[in-house]
Amino acid sequence: MPRLALPSLLAACGLLLAACQSAPPAATAPAVQLVPTTPTAPADDNLNAVLWVQRSAEYQAAATQTYRAATAQLEAALTSRDWDALVPAERGNAVKGLKPAIVLDLDETVLDNSPYQARLIRDNAEYSDATWNAWVAEAKAKPVPGVVDFAKAANARGITLVYISNRAVQLKDATLSNLRQAGLPVADDSVFLGLGTQVPGCQSKGSEKDCRRRLAGQRYRVLMQFGDQLGDFVHVDQNTPEGRARLLAQYGQWFGQRWWMLPGPTYGSWEPALFGNDFKQPRESRRAAKRAALEVAE
Repeated sequence: MPRLALPSLLAACGLLLAACQSAPPAATAPAVQLVPTTPTAPADDNLNAVLWVQRSAEYQAAATQTYRAATAQLEAALTSRDWDALVPAERGNAVKGLKPAIVLDLDETVLDNSPYQARLIRDNAEYSDATWNAWVAEAKAKPVPGVVDFAKAANARGITLVYISNRAVQLKDATLSNLRQAGLPVADDSVFLGLGTQVPGCQSKGSEKDCRRRLAGQRYRVLMQFGDQLGDFVHVDQNTPEGRARLLAQYGQWFGQRWWMLPGPTYGSWEPALFGNDFKQPRESRRAAKRAALEVAE
């Protein structure tokens, strides 16, 4: 900005003062009222969650520290012969003489599917079997931070990794290919227990994993379980906030020792628990129920 010489500046100020003295008083402006407006773009419930998984150092740190802490517990789990990560109701046989294993959920526990979630945000779409199956077939999911080092440490100690997933059984080949490409140990095809796995004498409800955990327990002494949802560890009889809170109170002491929870903000059974587990409702109805569940500071 150019500068004025001092005499010119004083003259300009004098003219300005004179103009102000001769001008009539301005009318008082009316008070401004702030009126809430509707955003031009609708809020996307998953945008921040997916970005946090993909872009934040905090997510990287949380996942890495979980697997690092679990690695430090491996020796204790192996040497303690009564150590078992299955709840008594799902342990139907003695563990003596069984080979050790670790049970892991796959999605958002071992494999990061945030690129699929990002596609849904981009396309203003919701989950569908068709788009999900297409993503799985690509076998492009990257490993969750920390899991490869943990898996290798467990494998080096003779511990089998068993993957109990709600990926359908027909997605087994693509899933095992993805795991191998990501650097995860895969002993053989039997370590993938997908949705639809038949367990003689046991009938699961929906996507619950209790029967498949029983099957893993028949074959192995389960040292640890990993997941990103409560149902990855124990049968959720009542998927309501109250029912989930009771389970956490009952088994909370298992976390950080036998059970290891990964952060999973993008989806999970915690979400439908807030709107009656009814995904047939319109998206706005589900979103309204979630908003109503917020605890707001007054």
